[in-house]
Amino acid sequence: MIRVAIVDDQRLLADGLARMIGARPGTEVVGCAHDGESGVQMCLEVKPDVVLMDISMPIMNGVEATRRLRDLLPEAKVLILTVHADDMHVFQGIKAGATGYLLKDCTPEDLSRAIETVHAGDTIMAPEIARKMLLAFEQADKEEPSAPTLTERETEIVTALARGAGNKQIARSLNISEKTVRNHVSNIYKKLHIYDRTQAVLYAIREGLVDVDGT
Repeated sequence: MIRVAIVDDQRLLADGLARMIGARPGTEVVGCAHDGESGVQMCLEVKPDVVLMDISMPIMNGVEATRRLRDLLPEAKVLILTVHADDMHVFQGIKAGATGYLLKDCTPEDLSRAIETVHAGDTIMAPEIARKMLLAFEQADKEEPSAPTLTERETEIVTALARGAGNKQIARSLNISEKTVRNHVSNIYKKLHIYDRTQAVLYAIREGLVDVDGT
């Protein structure tokens, strides 16, 4: 069973999501909160596999809640579910550590597939959001020289970064030390002239290293 927590200040929507997810085979709702601060505390107690996270909430917004969960509960995958499709929220959410980003007008089937996708360790984004990110990268490409080619190992690592894996997870999966992973990440950032995970995600999307729409 995939253990799902819901953090959304719209109570009717949260209740509807809980009923829908709970009725589907293979998933169960283990907690529900209506602001970011309560959501973080709830997740620390129930330890969900996947967190459905709204962005605009009182007390603590979803971006900050996502950032805290990545620090305090890194094994949980955060799937942002929101009405926002603008660039600011997209970049903020991904930079905070979210591994999925869907709009609230998605279908129940889209949501179920997204939960399964992020739980498996992959990245998923609504097509509208993926297009915005690709356009941002294409604009940057017009202003900067083409990025150099990464080695096979560097490609493996930047793909893992884009999928939300931490250094410890990458080291374990590739059977190398965390220090070696850090060295590779440093080299990747220097080669690509990037500075954080957000830009690594954008690079991986542009190069087709991660699946942005779950197809």
